[in-house]
Amino acid sequence: QVQLVESGGGLVQAGGSLRLSCATSGRTADVYATGWFRQAPGKERDFVAVISERGSTTFYADSVKGRFTISRDNAKNTVYLQMNSLKSEDTAVYYCAADPEGSWKNPADFHFWGQGTQVTVSS
Repeated sequence: QVQLVESGGGLVQAGGSLRLSCATSGRTADVYATGWFRQAPGKERDFVAVISERGSTTFYADSVKGRFTISRDNAKNTVYLQMNSLKSEDTAVYYCAADPEGSWKNPADFHFWGQGTQVTVSS
């Protein structure tokens, strides 16, 4: 089992930045990818970014590419999401997820999830 705890969310003005953290614990040795997803009110949970275990491979949603950066520090068992140039449409609860089975972008394929952290971007 893997536990994930997100932090770093908050309220920020459009154009501002936030860095989300996902602290992982438990049986993480076999987790080969960790991703960030977000869910706005009334919408589906959408893929944001994902990173491989060693950090050599990343994928981003088109909506965030160039603005968000996913990274990881395995020594700290932490995955980060640096969010720059935030827009109002980035407002959502952001979730960290680990251990995809198959696709690295489909939330249904991820086995473990955190509780989420709220990101609100004011325009």
